[in-house]
Amino acid sequence: MPRRTSAVLAMAVAAALAAPTAAQAHDHGPRLKGERVGYFTQWGIYGGYSAKKVQDSGQAGKLTVLNYAFGNVSADGTCFEANAAGVGDAWADYQRPVGAEESVDGVADTAEQPLKGNFNQLRKLKAKNPQLRAVISLGGWTWSKYFSDAAATDAARKKFVSSCVDLYLKGDLPQLGSAEGGAGAGAGVFDGIDIDWEYPGGGGDAGNVVRPEDGRNYTLLMQEFRRQLDALGRQRHAHYLLTAAVPAGEEKADRLEVRKVAKSVDWLNLMTYDLHGPWEAQGPTNHQANLYSDPADPSPANAGYSADRVVRHYLAKGLPAAKAVLGVPFYGYGWTGVPDGGRAGLYQSATGLAQGGNLPWNRIKDLPGAVHEDRRHGATWKYDGTEFWTYDTPDLLTRKARYVAVNGLGGVMAWSLDNDDSQGTLVAALDAGLRR
Repeated sequence: MPRRTSAVLAMAVAAALAAPTAAQAHDHGPRLKGERVGYFTQWGIYGGYSAKKVQDSGQAGKLTVLNYAFGNVSADGTCFEANAAGVGDAWADYQRPVGAEESVDGVADTAEQPLKGNFNQLRKLKAKNPQLRAVISLGGWTWSKYFSDAAATDAARKKFVSSCVDLYLKGDLPQLGSAEGGAGAGAGVFDGIDIDWEYPGGGGDAGNVVRPEDGRNYTLLMQEFRRQLDALGRQRHAHYLLTAAVPAGEEKADRLEVRKVAKSVDWLNLMTYDLHGPWEAQGPTNHQANLYSDPADPSPANAGYSADRVVRHYLAKGLPAAKAVLGVPFYGYGWTGVPDGGRAGLYQSATGLAQGGNLPWNRIKDLPGAVHEDRRHGATWKYDGTEFWTYDTPDLLTRKARYVAVNGLGGVMAWSLDNDDSQGTLVAALDAGLRR
């Protein structure tokens, strides 16, 4: 592995060795090296992906945290459940009866159970894997619209955080006209909260509420979450996790008071991917998650971006290395009409997007074409003479996990588990790198 660790990283490694990591601080069952965070999508069940597949693939035994995506934020600034397209899916969360063939433990839900659906399966998954914790992720690209309102004032922050604690940690799920739910019905499912506000100060989905003071209010919101989570933890003799997904782009990152936020969170999941993609439909083709910066990168936007550059930026802004979790993609982006250009399609023009521009790894791996690797810059891609796909191979994921271990970072985060194959190949690749 090329050693390109900056002075900032070297100092952070020493600090990390002197202090306990998040994994050391929260011992739940057999200890695994580093945090291994995998996103489980609420909607995955409609494509045949279930918690049972997390178990049967071997993913569950190699993860420390499962982030459940997503919980929504209402217009009145609260966490809530609903059954409405584009708003909420309580049916998937805790109302849907799960049959024996799809159940983690092979036991079907009964009619009288107050908790069914994904939430009950997460509880069963944790029972089989004592090192595994489940965290509710709030927001994401689509559901970050009202974060700014929820964080705008002290009263709003207290109300928002209290509603999330009641709903997801105390488990007070609304019944919504059915037998499922009720006070405490979801207790014990979630071990913490992850904030996926995309993004404070703007740059997210169209229609999001944005304020110039979002960065400061973000800090105050995380402090309020920490305060209320710790208060509940004292009552229950438990530590509740608080994490957040944060942007790779330096302009967005610089709106955050990273040093102050770091004091409230257990770690930050750095979204070190989507550096390039379908929004550059005519190219130049490029890497979406290269480990190191390439001086030859010709892109007019995000030229020279890399996972390592993002990590170094956050560490320079005051994030301790042990609280920096490296994000990796289990999917890829594709272009078509791409000439070879003497570089197997890399940094070339395109006539458009290939197959919609976005595919999971479990489909890209079977596409025609040769796999190419840039060892120097930590990137892989597939090219068949016209289609170019940027994605991470298992070997590259192992290398990224080794980068995490060598540099004393907190761990890895993957979006998303349903893009892996039935053998859990990608999660196993990350595990291999962290164990070395």
